[in-house]
Amino acid sequence: MSVKDEIHAQIVGALKGAKFPVKTPAELIAAFPDGANTTCQVGDLKVTAGEAGKLLKESDFPFKSAKQVADVIVQRAGL
Repeated sequence: MSVKDEIHAQIVGALKGAKFPVKTPAELIAAFPDGANTTCQVGDLKVTAGEAGKLLKESDFPFKSAKQVADVIVQRAGL
């Protein structure tokens, strides 16, 4: 599995208990188990939900699924 695929899977997994649609950045951060401190890590690459959230734009919302959130974050992070 590539780093991109692994991070994507970790984001989807972290959001498995979230209720969608998620309409705001604050709702999204609250949906992660440890909020902004939720961490996805592959090797030396470590990304917190708070850092990943900075890649999102107001126009990205609402998100309809965890996969959609992960797709946007992974694409914008350039993984």
